[in-house]
Amino acid sequence: MTHSNKPKRITFLIHVLVWIFIAIVIFVVSPLSWKVDLPVEYWFKQGFVLFFLILLFYLNMYFFVPRVLFKGKNWQFILIAISCTLLVLFLMIQFENMLNLQELMHYAFRPNVPYEPRPRNFNFDLFTILLWLFGFGISTSVVAVEKWQADVELRRQMEQEKITSELSYLKAQINPHFFFNTLNNIYALTNLDVERAQKALLKLSRMMRYVLYETDKDLTLLNKELDFIKDYIELMRLRLSEKVKLDITIPQHTPDLPIAPMLLLPFLENCFKHGISAKDESRIEIGIELKGKVLYLHTRNTIFPANPNSKEKLSSGIGLNNTKRRLALIYGTEYRLEIDQENRENEFRVDLTINLS
Repeated sequence: MTHSNKPKRITFLIHVLVWIFIAIVIFVVSPLSWKVDLPVEYWFKQGFVLFFLILLFYLNMYFFVPRVLFKGKNWQFILIAISCTLLVLFLMIQFENMLNLQELMHYAFRPNVPYEPRPRNFNFDLFTILLWLFGFGISTSVVAVEKWQADVELRRQMEQEKITSELSYLKAQINPHFFFNTLNNIYALTNLDVERAQKALLKLSRMMRYVLYETDKDLTLLNKELDFIKDYIELMRLRLSEKVKLDITIPQHTPDLPIAPMLLLPFLENCFKHGISAKDESRIEIGIELKGKVLYLHTRNTIFPANPNSKEKLSSGIGLNNTKRRLALIYGTEYRLEIDQENRENEFRVDLTINLS
């Protein structure tokens, strides 16, 4: 049995069991309460009732509800339900007359009393009418619930597809953003120190392998992400002067916890892009800590005005804005991000907490 066929077979089994239960009520429970020998024609009449109950149930489920009720034709649907019930009642009366069931039932209950034709007492038909209307109501409810469940599943799939496509788009933006910044750094080094530029290219090639093979995945290992971060920081060191003081704290060994790739990089990029001055002394603080399965990142850097002559003319908000969106899409309520860029110390401060469990 395949996984897709199993729910259908369970549904089919439930329908069979329900109809067996209803048949027991119609053919056994109700007649037994009368404690008389009923003519065989009566059982034909009960079979008539069950047949049209099943017919109306599935006709309503597969035709009237989808093509009338779900099209917004509410009054037309009610009219159809009432009309079908009255039509079936008319057919049942004709069937009983053909079997002469009224006379036979009279002799079953009063065998010693002569039969005299009387007008039909429709009070006895009330139960049958309610039973058919009950079938209409149940089948309508079943289809409505199935449609609601299908709509919920469709919305969930559409939302998941939207999130997947949006994450792919965001990662596609992050990767060029990172490489443009890094290549600009190496370009600046080629004018100062060719050997240092060559070392930078080696660092970059190792980082590119990470980007090519890891960012296509939804998740990577934390230790790989931190190795990538370390390479990035070492690459940045090659271009820094003695006026820049780095305070870096990154764990050397971490358990194999999953994390979205290149999620921390934009916060570090922001430090090196806006926290360095060619004239004034500056200090960049980067700390990464793991407590259990909770990752903590904090960064501090002085805010310096952007150099109008800089070749890095990419929008400064691309990386951080995309990262905020990725955090919201991937981790939902399992993360906390605080950014403070308005303080007396003129510092840009980031505090990020992610539950990696």
